[in-house]
Amino acid sequence: MRQPHVLALLFSLLFLVVIPVTAQAQAAGEGIYKAKCVLCHGADGRSSTTLGKQLQAANLRSKEVQKKSDAELHKVVHDGNGNMPPFGDQLTDDEINHVIKYIRAMGKTKAAKK
Repeated sequence: MRQPHVLALLFSLLFLVVIPVTAQAQAAGEGIYKAKCVLCHGADGRSSTTLGKQLQAANLRSKEVQKKSDAELHKVVHDGNGNMPPFGDQLTDDEINHVIKYIRAMGKTKAAKK
């Protein structure tokens, strides 16, 4: 009879650990985004900056970008694509994954619908 209580306790502890880790990953992704991506993609991810328009940088909030798998996005950030330079020599795989989480969060905001 104690097993359901133990499982509930373990689940609660897991929940308490996962949420802060996710928030930390998103915060880390935001910092990396601001340092490496904002010049072309802009603070809002829409690529409406002067350089973003010149380079035809992808709107990171768009359905086209958001429907890509994490692996596809990772490859683009790591290897570059078109006018986008590769960042594989500047960012670790974990840092790229943090940026992807941040980009995913951008796509979920109300402002992304516009």
